[in-house]
Amino acid sequence: MRVLVKIGGAQLERPAARAALARAIRAAQAAGHELVLVHGGGDQIRRLSDRLGVVAAYREGLRITDGPTAEIVLQVLGGEVNRTLVRSLQEQGVPAVGLTGADGGTFSVKKHEPDGVDLGFVGEVETVRPALVEHLLAGGWLPVIATVAPRTGDADGPFHNVNADMGAGPLTRALGADALLFLTDTDGVLDAERNTLPELTPADCAALERSGVISAGMIPKVRAALAALGECPAAHVAIVPAAGDDAITAGLAARRGTRFRLAADGAQRAPAPLPRAAAGRAHETPREAHAGDRSDG
Repeated sequence: MRVLVKIGGAQLERPAARAALARAIRAAQAAGHELVLVHGGGDQIRRLSDRLGVVAAYREGLRITDGPTAEIVLQVLGGEVNRTLVRSLQEQGVPAVGLTGADGGTFSVKKHEPDGVDLGFVGEVETVRPALVEHLLAGGWLPVIATVAPRTGDADGPFHNVNADMGAGPLTRALGADALLFLTDTDGVLDAERNTLPELTPADCAALERSGVISAGMIPKVRAALAALGECPAAHVAIVPAAGDDAITAGLAARRGTRFRLAADGAQRAPAPLPRAAAGRAHETPREAHAGDRSDG
């Protein structure tokens, strides 16, 4: 099974968490799974912005990525965060290669303008060329993808920041992955009594959000999971706890976390087939704009 794993700040920050992630990756690879890792780095971007005195700007409540912030995003995501993570994985015996969207032309973006709001250099995945990722997987490497990329057709402009949660769905589909796991520092989506909900449909999620059970930081996670399910209706999409050496295998087996389905009876619609690009050429898939209050994953 090919699995895209999206990781968040807790797995990026601490050496012990990165080591545990590496062990979970090794266990999943030993079980025969192909893995692709995707990460953002919002907290690290904010810290460096504060340190450099770059003041955050907002438009209609949404954070703007202006020119100076775009430079910081590239330095942090494509540099510090990605290289630190790759080094940690290598030290734990996981052969890993760090990528941005520009490497091998893996992906490019179009501007992300939710409800017509211009957020500056914020993008959403538009064009994917999977050749380099396929080559790395065939060679036994783990691709580690930072969600920062050039705008489609703009060879000289700034890189665009892509929300890693929202970028995971399009990448899952374009890379032909069978599963998408969002690794988090929670046990999944919790009910009012703080028990993990093992399975949710879009209707369930809407009801839980209206009632306030799904709230705060879990709202964008759930919305990203549902958007990914829309991109990949046949895929196994789940929010799972990152803790434990079996985090990935347990998430795939639905022993932990929350899985998302289109229907309560488990019936899934077959996804439309993706066109496969000819060698050296990209294929494009249409993307819908998603509103959100964070664009740095």
